[in-house]
Amino acid sequence: MKKYTRFNFFKHTFCDWVEIPLDFIKDREPNYKSKAGSQYFFDDEGVARLSNHWGRAANCRWRITGDNKVNNQGLVLAYAKWSDFFPNNEDEKLYVIIVKVKQKSVTFTHKESLKSSGMIVRTAKETAKRISKIKEVLETDHWFKYIEGVDLEVARELIVEQLVSTDKDFQFIKRSLFNR
Repeated sequence: MKKYTRFNFFKHTFCDWVEIPLDFIKDREPNYKSKAGSQYFFDDEGVARLSNHWGRAANCRWRITGDNKVNNQGLVLAYAKWSDFFPNNEDEKLYVIIVKVKQKSVTFTHKESLKSSGMIVRTAKETAKRISKIKEVLETDHWFKYIEGVDLEVARELIVEQLVSTDKDFQFIKRSLFNR
């Protein structure tokens, strides 16, 4: 596994950052300021980033974890350990989809951040497409239009489980589960 430091963490990486209080950088000058205005504060364990843009940052995928969803409107200070960075490559199968059906939430993470294996790993593009379809199943009912004899929530759980755990096409899953 590649080791990340202050000299390479910004090159094609995936990272989940944790929001921290602004007191962390009180009376400190940034070690680096990017052209886009982000400020970076390094220590031995990792890096703090003060920025108003998250998600896709240059060639990286960086996001804030937790309940507070960052909407790219204001400055957020977040921290990541060097061990929280993983390689990001658009063509490699690096991402795993995580779904909470009851909460109707879907997200993704890097395969190297998981302790368990055996999950379907996809490219960034495949992951985005599959997440879009899962959101459609979780948040709407129009896909359920011609399914009879099964409860909507049962159908939703069965389809989402197949979308996460297989590479089968949505229509194939629907037909095979409900003979339509």
